[in-house]
Amino acid sequence: MTGYLVPAGYGEAEYVDKKSRFIGRVWRIADEAEALAHIAEVRKRHADATHNVYAYIVKNGGIMRFSDDGEPGGTAGMPTLNVLRAQRIEDVCCVVTRYFGGILLGSGGLVRAYSKAAAAALEAAGTAEMQLWREVAVRCDYALFERVRRLAEQWECGEITADFAAEVTVRALCREDRCDGFAAAVREKSNGAAETRFAGERYSPAAVQKGRATN
Repeated sequence: MTGYLVPAGYGEAEYVDKKSRFIGRVWRIADEAEALAHIAEVRKRHADATHNVYAYIVKNGGIMRFSDDGEPGGTAGMPTLNVLRAQRIEDVCCVVTRYFGGILLGSGGLVRAYSKAAAAALEAAGTAEMQLWREVAVRCDYALFERVRRLAEQWECGEITADFAAEVTVRALCREDRCDGFAAAVREKSNGAAETRFAGERYSPAAVQKGRATN
């Protein structure tokens, strides 16, 4: 499987149109239960708001949900969802809270306002690419330990640790598309003395692509 895009972190932004405040919030989520928890928390925190509109996408199972929360049909939840879909973001939840300012915006104005609030929150969160990583273990003697560790760093492996026993085992996460190259580099630099094994795999963020993620 190829990589996919997710929010890099939490993002929040506010948009004001004709005195109505639209507060957008974006989170990266692991499943639908996490999305529902964020929605419930915002509804509790902003129980006095006019509307708490939401949209979320969960990659596993291809789940997409949205709610207009009392706004005219098609003017709030779907535009919010469309912002996420247009940016190809998955495993994401977005809630846009509206405080009515006393002036009607009309259908077009609502679509524009919810879209802008969602897009601004997504920009604040930033975007990261989820890449497939494999667990790697390199067994070598103590004389080769530093060489292997440096190789892991050069190949941009993550979560590098070491187990020290009769020999050293360097453990790390290696990008799936770099595994063959890393193993070949270990063979070359150790003259075939180090043994490389790959085991399980999992998705993890590879790099932040844009935005200004906040906590």
